[in-house]
Amino acid sequence: MYDTKPYFKYSNFPALSRQRLEILQLNLGYLCNLSCLHCHVNAGPKRIELMDKATIDLVLDLAKKSGTTTIDLTGGAPEMNPYFRYLVLEARKLDIKVIDRCNLVILNEAGYENLAEFLADNQVEIVASLPCYLEENVDKQRGNGVFQSSISALKKLNELGYGQLESNLVLDLVFNPQASALPPEQSALEASYKHYLFDHYDIVFNQLYTIANMPIKRFGSTLISKGIFDDYMQLLVDNHNPDTLEHLMCLNTISIDWQGYVYDCDFNQMLELPLADRPKPIHISEITEQDLCDGIIATRQHCYGCTAGQGSSCGGALA
Repeated sequence: MYDTKPYFKYSNFPALSRQRLEILQLNLGYLCNLSCLHCHVNAGPKRIELMDKATIDLVLDLAKKSGTTTIDLTGGAPEMNPYFRYLVLEARKLDIKVIDRCNLVILNEAGYENLAEFLADNQVEIVASLPCYLEENVDKQRGNGVFQSSISALKKLNELGYGQLESNLVLDLVFNPQASALPPEQSALEASYKHYLFDHYDIVFNQLYTIANMPIKRFGSTLISKGIFDDYMQLLVDNHNPDTLEHLMCLNTISIDWQGYVYDCDFNQMLELPLADRPKPIHISEITEQDLCDGIIATRQHCYGCTAGQGSSCGGALA
């Protein structure tokens, strides 16, 4: 795999400063039951990196001290971390909202048969990856059989109340482009998703998030191998939308890797860019209140991926 880090040694991206911390986004590890082409983490079934219980306890302590309102769990497949359920239960005791970034297929894997019920019982908000509503496109991007398994998981979640009207169980879906292009307009695509999934599979959900593919790790390596990395980066820069800047997730979120090191965002984590452009990453055990507010956010050219067009973040379009 090609290393994308040398491509991000400079930046002319607008300066950003951290605001009040509200969200802790945790990468619970790179272990995953899938190996998706658009993955910016390079996760897969052979990865062994997983956050341990001691680090999870440090995260919970930080959440209490900082007044965090949301813990956002990602991976890999975050549910494959052996302490996933412990973390969810402890966070919910603190009345902290928990988001699970779920690949759906994990809900059908052996050993995870009651995972959907656990998520519902603890009112975990699910953000599920479904990069298209057509079987051929999903299987091309995520692997053979993934689409039908995802449909089965969505039906299971609907039966539990997820995505239903007047239910407090939130089910959002995520679209990623198939190729080196920007996502289409979010609201129009959401309408298409809802119409198609309901008509063909009787599936409902709350919102669709459109997220641009980041030119780092597996997707960035693919761009380099095809000789179109610079073209894709220019596409992001040319479509920079300054109206998205005040809504960027890095303003109120920090990202914590599986070892407990803190970054400005999940993408910076993958590029090993330390918090606030420090000389080296800072560990959660060493973090101070000052580190969590009013700091300069480390930016590079990949940040244009969050501001191109309608904007893109873990919560979808920004403008």
